[in-house]
Amino acid sequence: MSVVLGYDESPGAERALRVAIEVAAAFGEPLVLVYGAAAPGLGGAEYRSHQEAVRQAGRTALAHAVEAADAAGVPSAVEIVDEKPAQALLEAADRHNGRVIVVGSWGESPFRGALLGSTPHKLLHLSRLPVLCVPTD
Repeated sequence: MSVVLGYDESPGAERALRVAIEVAAAFGEPLVLVYGAAAPGLGGAEYRSHQEAVRQAGRTALAHAVEAADAAGVPSAVEIVDEKPAQALLEAADRHNGRVIVVGSWGESPFRGALLGSTPHKLLHLSRLPVLCVPTD
């Protein structure tokens, strides 16, 4: 089993990283760090360049998260998935036998999250696994 974390270096994700490391350490399980890298657009050369830029941003963000996990002695794996964040997390949780999905929240109102389709809101409705939503500091 594993603890699956959606990570993008946002303030909510930074706090979620700290909590996910604590949960992974408590369960003695690896931490799977996931970045949903769906690029905007429908295709063509512009899409490919956007996709590579988004994937590079994910590699950079996840490298920082791996450093934090390593410092805490928690083994980690990295997944950059060419899907929107919620779908990327669900797919990674399936592949890695996830125990829980951890995600940061931005402190949005429930109405705004439902209206705009926030990642935590989507996960709470779509995931078969428990979802731990970590508020920002």
